[in-house]
Amino acid sequence: MSKVYITGFGIVSSLGVGVELNLASLKGFKSGISMPSFLQTSHKELPVGELKFSNEELGEKLRIKKCQSVSRTALLGLLAAEEALEMASLQESDLKRAALINGTSVGGMDVSELAYPSVLNNSLKEYRNAFENHDCGAISQYMARHLKIHGHIETISTACSSSANSIMNAGRLIRAGMADKVLAGGTDALSIFTLNGFGALKILDPQHCKPFDATRKGLNLGEGAAFLVLESERSVEERGAPVLGELVGYGNCNDAYHQTASSPDGLGAYLAMGKALKIANLLPQEVDYINAHGTGTQNNDMSESKAIKKLFSDDIPVYSSTKAYTGHALGAAGAIEAVYSLLSIREQVVFPNLNVEAPMDILPDPITKVQPAKIQKVLSNSLGFGGNSTSLIFSSAS
Repeated sequence: MSKVYITGFGIVSSLGVGVELNLASLKGFKSGISMPSFLQTSHKELPVGELKFSNEELGEKLRIKKCQSVSRTALLGLLAAEEALEMASLQESDLKRAALINGTSVGGMDVSELAYPSVLNNSLKEYRNAFENHDCGAISQYMARHLKIHGHIETISTACSSSANSIMNAGRLIRAGMADKVLAGGTDALSIFTLNGFGALKILDPQHCKPFDATRKGLNLGEGAAFLVLESERSVEERGAPVLGELVGYGNCNDAYHQTASSPDGLGAYLAMGKALKIANLLPQEVDYINAHGTGTQNNDMSESKAIKKLFSDDIPVYSSTKAYTGHALGAAGAIEAVYSLLSIREQVVFPNLNVEAPMDILPDPITKVQPAKIQKVLSNSLGFGGNSTSLIFSSAS
């Protein structure tokens, strides 16, 4: 069975455009949470993780001249994808048979929701520009055309685990011999619908979120994108490509407990982590660091903590959540944190959990300072609505 190597990765988040800007912010305790500037919401009092570039500025970076009807979701995704492909030294000729697997939950609704009032008052005469990219799959197709990827194209929309599932499916394709090169990850932009929706669920923190703090009040929404280039052993050997890491394990399950909440006993996360360890052929004590889902909601942090405690017992590895840096980027969150996991291995450092004042008492305290550590294997959790939970395990190159 082929190993699954990572030869490139790219990222865009509220911390900035590109891997190095994100890394500098993580090491420098610099959060990207702020009040919205570009999101056209009346709720300017709610902090979000927003990238401080307009769509027009993003289009200029991508050399897209007319981007008025292009979803911000697609623009963010392309920026991250281009960085990943450049890091992997893949040319256009290398992408003809490559696969693209994109995870998203917002899709193009950031464009279509702005046109909806015009639909209601019958003033919108031309629907196509506003709604042709509303569907999640349309974002993947747009990205594939722009990047000139002509192989297998797949869209996954499983809420907060979407892009983690994209990376998992990339690993499965490569191990099954069905693909040699896969660009996998996810992208989501802030939208009025998601902000209002999470507000209706009463799980938005009006201040900066505090994952794994006993006084946590909820999450901050964010936006961003991240993509990995995953390759088979054969492809890496043929290209002589440098290897940045390896995807060694993955697990997904659905506890089907509730439409939005995780099961109180952490069953979904527990099963997903266990499956990932089994595929990686690892014992729990061989995990060096957990990049936790850690949204800052009462339900998630309690559920995930119980799952970690059940699986790791008294030998719990160091852990932290990075969502107080970026906000919760929904479908893109898993891929963003996959990049952070790979950076943790590359830099041999654990990134801190911000804003913890009164730690929860189920687990040892999360890491709250930049902590040098010997890190070879990282477990990254992504726990989605509907109980769709996914865990990925990354290893240093072997």
